Amino acid sequence: MGRQRDDDMHEHDRGLSYDLPVLARRRMIRLMAGTGAGLLPLVGCTGSSSPEAVTSPSAAGAGAGTDTATGTGTSCAAVPEETAGPYPGDGSNGVNVLKESGVVRRDITGSFGASAGGTAGGVPLTLTLTVVEVASGCGTPRKGAAVYVWHCDREGGYSLYTEGLTGENYLRGVQETDEKGQVTFTSVFPGCYPGRWPHVHFEVYGSLRDAVSATAIAGTSQLAFPEDVCDTVYATEGYGASVPNLRRLSLATDSVFRDGHDRQLATVRGSVAEGYTASLTVAV
Repeated sequence: MGRQRDDDMHEHDRGLSYDLPVLARRRMIRLMAGTGAGLLPLVGCTGSSSPEAVTSPSAAGAGAGTDTATGTGTSCAAVPEETAGPYPGDGSNGVNVLKESGVVRRDITGSFGASAGGTAGGVPLTLTLTVVEVASGCGTPRKGAAVYVWHCDREGGYSLYTEGLTGENYLRGVQETDEKGQVTFTSVFPGCYPGRWPHVHFEVYGSLRDAVSATAIAGTSQLAFPEDVCDTVYATEGYGASVPNLRRLSLATDSVFRDGHDRQLATVRGSVAEGYTASLTVAV
């Protein structure tokens, strides 16, 4: 079903033009770290559909022949470098959560630290990103890299920035990739706020040391969710505001995903009752 485009972009993510000052600061940080000339491209490989997979029609055939668990297969194409948005929490736009003790964790549903104690509500989501070597054709897992993920809560707010959430740091976390090149986070399904398709932000670092010092970012991108899964989740309690917001959007008109969402669309399985799993392979 088609969606109507919403011309009134929400301040959370207005696209590249809105975020140019933030991107400029990010590039300066990278240059100062001595990595500006050596950044490697991100590559995304979506998993092939299976009978139990819950994906939108637009996901059919995306990354055909690719195994999201290993990154092997015939499809391995570059994912565009995306904006981190106004609320990255990595020091490029104000607060830096990456240098706080406790940010390295699997379960990101709750806030950490003595001064924060909130927990994000919503439909359970387990998110797995598999980092692989682009030089190997996405066939070699990248062990020892690090991934920082963050996303909005079911009401569309971002911890550390949104009014009422500045004292919270939930739905943010870092992990080091294992021998399979994987990181897995326990979270909740994000809401849909005006002007942006439901998504998760992530940054890939060369190592955990780089991540917790917020230096040498290898790449920044975003993961998108299938439309049919979003429709199902947003019909549940707590996601009421997401329903009209999603109705006005489509992946084809989203300010970020309209230039290549097939390589950023997660493979999603599960149900509201049991929770969902979302997976995506990215190569660096």
